[in-house]
Amino acid sequence: MIRRHHPRQHGSRDPEQAGIAMRQRVERLLAARGLTPEHVLDEEPEQQADALELAEGRIPPRYRDAQADHPEVAIWVKQVTLAARPGPGGTRGIATGPSLLIAGPTGVGKTYQAYGAVRSLLQAGVRLRWQVITAADLYAAQRPRQGHDTERDLQAMTRCPLLLVDDLGAAKASEWTEELTYRLVNYRYEQLLPTVFTTNLPVREIRNVLGDRIASRLAEMTERAVLTGPDRRRRTTA
Repeated sequence: MIRRHHPRQHGSRDPEQAGIAMRQRVERLLAARGLTPEHVLDEEPEQQADALELAEGRIPPRYRDAQADHPEVAIWVKQVTLAARPGPGGTRGIATGPSLLIAGPTGVGKTYQAYGAVRSLLQAGVRLRWQVITAADLYAAQRPRQGHDTERDLQAMTRCPLLLVDDLGAAKASEWTEELTYRLVNYRYEQLLPTVFTTNLPVREIRNVLGDRIASRLAEMTERAVLTGPDRRRRTTA
């Protein structure tokens, strides 16, 4: 299901009322899928705080306060949390689960929502081993370099329990980039590994840009959130 979401205009609405409205929307969506907020049991606040503090060093400063305030993104966080399995110490960790495609034009908050999803999983008490990379950096890292095993790097990334791939489809396409993207997407599709993709591509254009094999797998493996609105980076104050 695709739901469109306009980026939040800060200061235009009472934060408490906005939070209540968002929770109500999420609860309605959860109910439609046979879930309730009580399905997700949070860990102790101290454990959540420790996990978030450790993650701060890996999250870019611009996104360290990111919140997953899009209803479909919040639903995805709940689904992945429910799928988490207890580890040796009892802390729940990423297992298998759905992936998420966040689509929309430049500057509507896709990367913000993606990092918000990571932070929300940590706040829910889910133990994470995660990586984040832009599609352009993925391709750059895979170009042959003397004395460097790029295949090992790719294998480590494809097997990471949670992966965030930013700007999918933004880099110049070639047979080589399509094959590399296919290998990554296909492995995670087959292993049911949760993956967050962001893309500037309209959903209907994904097949034309990324190819049939990739588009087909993304269609089955991902929940989708479509963001709309103006470029917030260009927003000026009166």
